[in-house]
Amino acid sequence: MNLTTMRAVVLRAAGGPEQLVCEQVAIPAPGLGEALVRVRAAALTRDELEWPVDRLPAIPSYELSGVVAALGPGGEGVAVGDEVFGMTAFDRDGVAADYAAIPIAMLAPKPRALSHSEAAAVPLAALSAWQALFDHGRLAEGERALIHGATGGVGQFATPLASRHGAHVIATASTSGVTRARELGAELVVDHTAGPWNAGIESVDLVFDTVGGERLAQSPAALREGGRLVSVAEDPPQAPGITSVYFVVEPNSEQLARVAALLDDGLPPPAIDSVFSLEEAASAFERTMATGKRGKVVLEVAP
Repeated sequence: MNLTTMRAVVLRAAGGPEQLVCEQVAIPAPGLGEALVRVRAAALTRDELEWPVDRLPAIPSYELSGVVAALGPGGEGVAVGDEVFGMTAFDRDGVAADYAAIPIAMLAPKPRALSHSEAAAVPLAALSAWQALFDHGRLAEGERALIHGATGGVGQFATPLASRHGAHVIATASTSGVTRARELGAELVVDHTAGPWNAGIESVDLVFDTVGGERLAQSPAALREGGRLVSVAEDPPQAPGITSVYFVVEPNSEQLARVAALLDDGLPPPAIDSVFSLEEAASAFERTMATGKRGKVVLEVAP
């Protein structure tokens, strides 16, 4: 490549979207075991501008879909021209830029069935769901799984993943999400706004919580002896006879490749709320904080 600079969104100081600027910065050189990816789309997470406050200035966004443009030393497993997607580590610069240097171990082949904007919206939520259900929740075929927030960003993956795994899925959702939860594979859907969500629910093997609050606090009572309670929202309550786990998602290319294969096999694509250009990053982050948002906010970096 002859280019030396690129557009990048930069968080200049601690604060909100008002601290973001889109400016020219040097194109990063891929290091050992890294690929330089031409970013086509980057997805945003609601509170991520709070993550890099100890290493400013910083580039936000940690989920991308794009095309491999160059390889660093020892770069194996991908080739220039490959379409890839992935989630990078939270302790380094993100991907809201024309190019990003990403460890190849954090990339997977992009799902063929999805656009770049859709693919960028997958990694964080899908990996959160996968790791909650199978790594921390140890979900087995035939078990009963209760998913709180079954149609939200993470729940939209957890519900069909658990169903395809052969679990009996019970979902909690708001009134507007009841039909969607059934479409995603839930056998029983409880409208948590219509009354006590746990009325009439028989004991389950696993509760996966994505919302926190009252539903999480009441969840131990829904578990059988030896059941598991996993949350990505906040620390779950401890109770005798159950295992409670809170975790933060980690990049995992092998799991992401398995998710990609499922997406190409008909797993529902992620919901996209809105798409903005790179120069509109401040407005895009404002949208992530809006009430009533339905789906992921994405930056389309290169159409």
